[in-house]
Amino acid sequence: MNDPVSRTILLLDIERFSDRDDVEQAYLRRMLYDITDRALEAAGVDETRRVRADRGDSVMELIDAGASVTALLRALLTEVPAQLRTVNRMASRSAQIRLRGVLATGYVAVDRHGGWVGSDLNHACRLLDARLLRAALRERRDDFALCVSDALYTGVVRHDHPGIPAADFHPVTVDSKNGPLRAWLHGPVPAAREDGEAGRGHGGTGDGEATGGPGLPGDRPAPAGSGEAPAPGPVVTFNGGSVRFGGSFVGRDQHGVSGGRVTGDVVMGDRGPAGRGEPA
Repeated sequence: MNDPVSRTILLLDIERFSDRDDVEQAYLRRMLYDITDRALEAAGVDETRRVRADRGDSVMELIDAGASVTALLRALLTEVPAQLRTVNRMASRSAQIRLRGVLATGYVAVDRHGGWVGSDLNHACRLLDARLLRAALRERRDDFALCVSDALYTGVVRHDHPGIPAADFHPVTVDSKNGPLRAWLHGPVPAAREDGEAGRGHGGTGDGEATGGPGLPGDRPAPAGSGEAPAPGPVVTFNGGSVRFGGSFVGRDQHGVSGGRVTGDVVMGDRGPAGRGEPA
């Protein structure tokens, strides 16, 4: 195996690739290659300064560490979305292409079989596959979601270079089998909470402690005079999730439900034999 060499790592993956038939998959792969090549050309990275690995629904690029990372980031933030808009404008619904991307830096070695080896590369692949990044792409109206490694943010993004606004990147933590990984997501952090990582920034508890954070959309009582139907009961929010007391979940002796509060006797579960809610 060759000695590890410093590289810039670019990963791009097609959303919902396996849902398409063979003809559609072949088309999407051509579009992925074309979009990747155009972005790298716009960044001044020619074929002599990069090595590509094909992963079916994704492409992996190892780029010479001497190539400009700032130019590559600008191309990812401008060229890739523009190319996606152009392609999807003329494509049928089944041929729409949406991409997740990761840009990272680190050391990668190439073995005698042409395989790539390196913990930095492993971390980048886990960021690409993170549920948080998948959720971010689903929640966006555009067709591209980009995440950068913590090291790349520290070395490049945080310095607010022209065309790379640092304020547009937000800290996130994603889970992996080797522990939590810090990274920076371009654009809004997703609100969906499919698991502990989606919507969790650095410093989040992620362990179910009660907080005063906002609930999920539609889980809060409608404001007075808004014309919206009020929520069926008050809401207690735990770390962004919601537990509702009301409707079929609260039974029998409940008095004076008003203004998002329950007063009087609220019985949850079985009633006692005396019929007054005492334990049986």
